[in-house]
Amino acid sequence: MREVDKRPVIVIVGAGFGGLNAAKTLRHAPVDVILVDRNNYHLFQPLLYQVATAGLSPSDIAYPVRAIFRRQANFDFRLAEVQSIDLAGRCLNTSTGPITYDYLVLAFGGETNYFGLESVAKNGFSLKDLRDADAIRNHILKMLELSTQVKDKNQRRALRTFVIVGGGPTGVESAGALSELLRLALSKDFQRMKLSDVRVLILEASERLLPGFPEDLEKSALETLRKKHVEVRFGAAVIDYDRAQVALRDGDTIQACTLVWAAGVKAVSLTEDMGVPLGKQSRIRVDATLQLADHPEAYVIGDAAYLEEAGHPLPMMAPVAIQQAKVVAINTIHSLERLPPIGFEYKDPGSLATIGRNAAVARVGRFKFHGLLAWLVWLAVHLVWLIGFRNRLLVLINWAWDYFLFERAVRLILPSSENHK
Repeated sequence: MREVDKRPVIVIVGAGFGGLNAAKTLRHAPVDVILVDRNNYHLFQPLLYQVATAGLSPSDIAYPVRAIFRRQANFDFRLAEVQSIDLAGRCLNTSTGPITYDYLVLAFGGETNYFGLESVAKNGFSLKDLRDADAIRNHILKMLELSTQVKDKNQRRALRTFVIVGGGPTGVESAGALSELLRLALSKDFQRMKLSDVRVLILEASERLLPGFPEDLEKSALETLRKKHVEVRFGAAVIDYDRAQVALRDGDTIQACTLVWAAGVKAVSLTEDMGVPLGKQSRIRVDATLQLADHPEAYVIGDAAYLEEAGHPLPMMAPVAIQQAKVVAINTIHSLERLPPIGFEYKDPGSLATIGRNAAVARVGRFKFHGLLAWLVWLAVHLVWLIGFRNRLLVLINWAWDYFLFERAVRLILPSSENHK
């Protein structure tokens, strides 16, 4: 505890959906809340792919942490990167010095899982933060510019071939947005570009898209992708990539100068150095109360937490983190009042995935729908979840501009983000 006021200190690591909501829920609690993150903003990750495909600018989907909490009296923010965690000593070792705590909430999210494919990690692109999204947009635009300068037909086609690995929501949404960017917006800028030379592919190692969605919605998504000229290949497991050629396990190869990896995620590598039991994807095993078994003052939520329901781990999705954040806040208050903690029960709100203009799939409770209605629901949900009136307004304007004029707002190659790979 701090010497000045002696109030309990709750340190939250990570300014994602989980960390943000945990801090907000504690706004009236008799505690001091310290939120630690290596970035000074909250990133709205569900729209990150739209930055990568030139639909939105980075500032449209990020909001300063201090601005979010400027009216919360018991809140403080530390811009720092956590380097190690001393659970026994109740201390975080960070890039700016140690931070002690009475209670700890780990909400540090996930990172890309390449499943040991070093060549893909080195030569491909991931899509986890703003730097990634900027780099992908720059690269796509640069490949098209270079393709207008080469005379070799095969090389030109490789420059205009864009491979997305993974058929989950991120892969599907990215592929749909990228195809529309190339065919509806950039085709007007590159008037001599033959659309027959442009390829967008989804490579999925399993035999279906969108795991977790009902089969009929998966079929609808697949049909929509193909209408948007996205090639989908199932049973296509990537084993190597050298920036010019994608090698598949079945021996086939694809000539492509762009590969975006959307096939896996795991908890951040820091979890592997904490000396605590781990589940799949390096996620920390927690009790039903979201506490660590040997350290009840420490909680883990979101992508970093491994908790099973009905024999399956909870998905690494924002609704899980948001619901867990509220339970953790309640349990820390219960601990202060010497009340028993409550267990976490996930209430599935449904799933949404968009495949481009007028096209999406949605599952809400027992109801399933696709097409324009699902797309409108997707738009509304994401606008509501986005933080900041300015951001909501700018995103809505950009979406309307794109929808009616077939124009993407950000078609710039920015030198500050180049050479990401």
